[in-house]
Amino acid sequence: MTAPSVNDDASSRPLRGFYPPIEPRATGMLDVGDGQQIYWEECGNPLGVPAVFLHGGPGGGCVPSHRQVFDPERYRIILFDQRGCGRSLPHAWEPEADLSANTTWHLVEDIERLRTHLGIDRWLVFGGSWGSTLALAYAQSYPQRVLALVLRGIFTLRKRELDWYYEAGGADMVWPDEWEHYVAGAGKDVEPGGYIERYHELLSNPDPAVHGPAGTAWTTWEAATSTLLRDQSHIDEVQDPGYAVTFARIENHFFYHRGWMEDGQLIEGARVLAEHHIPGVIVQGRYDMCCPIGTAWALHRAWPEAELHVSPTAGHSFSEPQTLSALIEATDRLATDLSGGF
Repeated sequence: MTAPSVNDDASSRPLRGFYPPIEPRATGMLDVGDGQQIYWEECGNPLGVPAVFLHGGPGGGCVPSHRQVFDPERYRIILFDQRGCGRSLPHAWEPEADLSANTTWHLVEDIERLRTHLGIDRWLVFGGSWGSTLALAYAQSYPQRVLALVLRGIFTLRKRELDWYYEAGGADMVWPDEWEHYVAGAGKDVEPGGYIERYHELLSNPDPAVHGPAGTAWTTWEAATSTLLRDQSHIDEVQDPGYAVTFARIENHFFYHRGWMEDGQLIEGARVLAEHHIPGVIVQGRYDMCCPIGTAWALHRAWPEAELHVSPTAGHSFSEPQTLSALIEATDRLATDLSGGF
């Protein structure tokens, strides 16, 4: 098999930045069943190319900058907070929160309910990190509803990916100082391979004195290692106990259950994207610690029709300059390619 081509984005052309801030022109709460309501918002051009932004985590929620990767003159931009986080209800930070109805496949169906609710036939699906996982799961379940995929920081929930980052499988050798804090949060008696399970026990404990520090330790590990250069302001942002516990509790819940998928399911299922001729752009930081480039490469191998753009001096964060520029160039080009095709 011929190796797929890679666009290593080290050109000297000016880097693109965020579009200017915009406010939603419509918001709402959608009842998706199971006692869950998800917050959604719409901004941009109501006659533009429909696009849905799938945030990371899971459990991260949407922020205003997520609106700014799309040209508001050419896109009908849809954001929503996934179950249990952001402005959706009920919230996972509550000690009695029940996460049993919060799975990959519940979220896939939520996306489809939202599409139907908004009267959209097909849309561009944009997702980074966990959002790329969810985007792939949705596109493989409902390929006829997807105009194109823009994916960043590819994560497919394979065991080797989880082991690399959470079970002393490699990332600990790059960030040993931050890893010590993560280990301390779990308790130093835990053997490699048991950290996700131990954190699951701690985060499920109703006592704030137990789940609070565990949530902060888990979330700080990710914040501290998600950029090529340490971003202290981002680390400071995630110290809010409510955010940290929500993020950690939902994320760990998904990882503990391996996403309710077979190992490698989303890589193998990429053939569905090719069969339905879904265009795609993959943007990946060369030095992404959270979601190493090998997963993006494996996806590109399985779906060579998609473009792979590598940001040569970037980590995991979508706002690192080379990655952000490549993402905005992708959405700009697709706005032209897809115009009239929805």
